Amino acid sequence: MSSMIDQNNNLMSQSQGDTASQENVLTGMVIQNGSPAAVGIHRLSIIIPAYNEEKTIALILDRINQVKLIRNIEKEVIIVNDCSTDNTGTVIQNYIANAATISINYFKYIRHDVNQGKGAAIHTGIAQATGEYLLVQDADLEYDPGEYNTLLKPIVLGSADVVYGSRFMGGNPHRILFFWHSIGNRFLTFLSNLFTNLNLTDMETGYKMFRTDIIQRICLKEKRFGFEPEVTAKIAMVPGIRIYEVGISYYGRTFAEGKKIGWKDGCRAVWCVVKYSLINNQVIIRCTTPNCRERAV
Repeated sequence: MSSMIDQNNNLMSQSQGDTASQENVLTGMVIQNGSPAAVGIHRLSIIIPAYNEEKTIALILDRINQVKLIRNIEKEVIIVNDCSTDNTGTVIQNYIANAATISINYFKYIRHDVNQGKGAAIHTGIAQATGEYLLVQDADLEYDPGEYNTLLKPIVLGSADVVYGSRFMGGNPHRILFFWHSIGNRFLTFLSNLFTNLNLTDMETGYKMFRTDIIQRICLKEKRFGFEPEVTAKIAMVPGIRIYEVGISYYGRTFAEGKKIGWKDGCRAVWCVVKYSLINNQVIIRCTTPNCRERAV
């Protein structure tokens, strides 16, 4: 089985004394004295797919702006406006132009000419990310940017390549909403785990943090809400991948408040779990260098 990561990664040089550092060629993991070494992260890319979020986009940017990341990690915010029909674009541009004190180090604003779906907006953001790690932040207020550091902790300790934020574990606040939505989420997670052999508690979570050089090399297809089961199935196939899960809070919206996912998306998610686990179960590696060739794992 070929590696997810280009095989030109060099082994880490041997450190002083008897401490040896060596890089796992599958995921680039650094091992020191048999344990994962702390990871130096300089920048976190925060991808915000937005469609008709004029009421909340400035509020979520305020919350991101207020977050101070551990170890002085920089914040790169990539907003992908998926051809909104309201004033989302104007609100974003005014925010960037008029914010008095911005702790966000880098802003990128991209607009799709036609509406393509949340997954497509995420694909665009992933391609633009320059941070060592990235995560997806919904443009609404369902997920709290104040928990970025919770997601980062297993990464900076050198333990994780991917971190999922679970709405179904831990003692954090959760808004009580739809019974059948919670049953549907648990069923989809169970079905995904059945095929991936993972033990996630929340496959459908919107908070997923990925190592950028891994996720950018995976060819993703789903343009709507099928992104979650597809990326989970494909990440699970990466040799040597280290996936962690941490508890997060959840401030869910009702449909009247702007929630967009529906039962048809749930049916599509079931199909995506089966499709990317049994039928189309090869991970196609994108070319990232001129001499690279697309290949399957």
